[in-house]
Amino acid sequence: MPSNEQRRQTAKRKLERQLERRAEQNRKRKQMTIGASVFGVVLVVAAGAVVYNLTKSDDTADTATTAQEAGVMPTARSEALPATVDCTYTPDGQPAAKPVTAPNGAGVSAEGTVTVNLDTTQGPIGLNLDRAESPCTVNSLVSLTEQGYYNDTPCHRLSTTGLKILQCGDPTGQGNGGPGYGFENEFPTDQYNPDDPNLGETVTYPRGTIAMANTGAPGTNGSQFFLVYDDSPLPPMYTVFGTISDEGLATIEKVAAAGDDGSMSAGGGKPNTPIQITTASVAA
Repeated sequence: MPSNEQRRQTAKRKLERQLERRAEQNRKRKQMTIGASVFGVVLVVAAGAVVYNLTKSDDTADTATTAQEAGVMPTARSEALPATVDCTYTPDGQPAAKPVTAPNGAGVSAEGTVTVNLDTTQGPIGLNLDRAESPCTVNSLVSLTEQGYYNDTPCHRLSTTGLKILQCGDPTGQGNGGPGYGFENEFPTDQYNPDDPNLGETVTYPRGTIAMANTGAPGTNGSQFFLVYDDSPLPPMYTVFGTISDEGLATIEKVAAAGDDGSMSAGGGKPNTPIQITTASVAA
């Protein structure tokens, strides 16, 4: 079995190749969505299995009508991290959707939790971020929060069928905006080799989970994240980095109850009850 270091190095090399390819492809912006890929463009699985993916893709994806039975989300990393880790934030060839500086990746804490409070037009959403699970992801989100990146930004996508998520973190509100850099996946992808076909198997992302959107491949995270308000099946390639407060779940469920406009080909659409993050702040 490859060591964690080997897996990290493999993921890093893969990320660099992916970022180079994207930069070379005329700097095209593509949209992040969560849906079911009927053609296996992003992820390949056994015949008849349903793939839920979150991807920046120009390809058409349709909402699944049936879902394979999802496995159980791992409860912790495959191996505990040291007290600090070094994180790599690599320019992705795209301009930042809002002026921002990539975080310092040296000596990032992998211990304890941090609370980020989202004040929204529909009510508060508290995020409890777990450094031990995904320190580089937490470090990035905290940095973006402290720079005001999430202030006055919409949660642009709601899904109420199959996947039960609210997606936020793109200042443009179009689903294709990011901070101008990318970084590697963490928990639960650390359980797998990045090229392992088992990444196509679904696990249940439990109600209350916070996870990162990515471009459809491990190691391509940016600023967008999604909030799971009910158990949802996904491949374990979306970094989990914390949980949502009970008050926050109530806010999201209120928005979900009004449904979405169905405007996104991958399923879901803009919330019928608009929700805007007015201020994001790190708790003292």
